[in-house]
Amino acid sequence: MTGLVFGKVFFAGSDPLIDTLKAFGVFFIGFVARPIGAAIFGHYGDRIGRKATLIVTLLMTGIATAAVGLVPGYDMIGIWGPVILTLLRLIQGIGVGGEWGGSVLLAMEWAAAIRIGGSSPPGRNSAPPPGCSWRTLRS
Repeated sequence: MTGLVFGKVFFAGSDPLIDTLKAFGVFFIGFVARPIGAAIFGHYGDRIGRKATLIVTLLMTGIATAAVGLVPGYDMIGIWGPVILTLLRLIQGIGVGGEWGGSVLLAMEWAAAIRIGGSSPPGRNSAPPPGCSWRTLRS
């Protein structure tokens, strides 16, 4: 739904399909930035602490998300509307990438070690259960 609205607001083209594809391209930038954020904040999480970097990534993601709602459209500031939107999605992606890895690792480190088999290994909860892919292929 947002891709359809962003296409009309931020991209002033004659073809609605192309405008929608441009809007989805902006979303794609956010997904491309996630591994970059994981690498950056993974490094700083080891250096200065995961809790501090988690606070920074939460602030980055939250501020960028709020700022997306404040960006004026193409009719008000021209090409700078989509440029600002793309930069904010890049910042959002970097923040989410650092937030995901850091929060999972922080949760595993703070988890109770008194369990059957000890604490769960890193990355254990970062993937869907194996049955999900089988059910998807089967249906």
